[in-house]
Amino acid sequence: MSLDTITLQCFLAVADTGSFTRSADRVGRTQSAVSQQIAKLEMTLGKVLFNRGKTLSLTSDGEIFLGYARQIFALHREALDRFKEPELAGEVRFGLPEDFASAILSDILVDFSRLHPRVLLKVECDLTLHLFERFQRGEFDLIMVKMSRPEDFPNGVDVWSEPLEWVGKGNYLATIDRTAPLPLVLSPQPCVYRARAIQALDEAGIAWRLVYSSPSYAGTVAAVKAGMGVTVFPKTIVPDQLARMDNDWLPALSDTHVSLLRQVNNNPAEQSLEDFVLKKMRR
Repeated sequence: MSLDTITLQCFLAVADTGSFTRSADRVGRTQSAVSQQIAKLEMTLGKVLFNRGKTLSLTSDGEIFLGYARQIFALHREALDRFKEPELAGEVRFGLPEDFASAILSDILVDFSRLHPRVLLKVECDLTLHLFERFQRGEFDLIMVKMSRPEDFPNGVDVWSEPLEWVGKGNYLATIDRTAPLPLVLSPQPCVYRARAIQALDEAGIAWRLVYSSPSYAGTVAAVKAGMGVTVFPKTIVPDQLARMDNDWLPALSDTHVSLLRQVNNNPAEQSLEDFVLKKMRR
């Protein structure tokens, strides 16, 4: 029994897009060819990997195999990138929200640049909706976006999903008057976190007031650290100097989703950066 990289690439594309049609576009093959690769893989493993109903989804065996497939394919790409000649080169325009840039970007850029010194990375930070608009205009090759729902960007590769958290300074909530509007520190519109926080408070009947608004992650952290109010972050990027507000007063916040979008082309530098970011972020 053997697993070739073409089959793994087709499997990952179908798992990420939930569609044989969209996965065929991603891997540059026909829909029937992708279907044949998946059928061959299921026969090799002796397991059904996809539920083929009204919607396409992974079976429990498919979910288990997905982890192995990502690791195998990532190692394959990493080995090729490290040793193939000529050395990977080119330019990649990468856009992402500033909060993720502050939390994870430096490690990714250092490691990727060390592996591929001839790839020129041009990185910009902006709000998700602005990034998406500029991506549609062709100003970026690859963007990371925050979403309310996975279907917001149906062609994206899912990176991770996690609940949003109310975040403040120490025991901040114990020091404020609960009969007064809750002070909020949020990014300006359009912002997924802002919309989610305000919607949850309104549905819970909790009055609020915006005391500070900044598109900067550093500015938001500084305002919350100064005790001006509370904000909302995914657990992954809550800074050490702030705390999650665990209590039975503030309403629960639903998941936020993070995806990568890449222009459909054959630029190997873009593909390599996408694989590299996905591997780093999923760890």
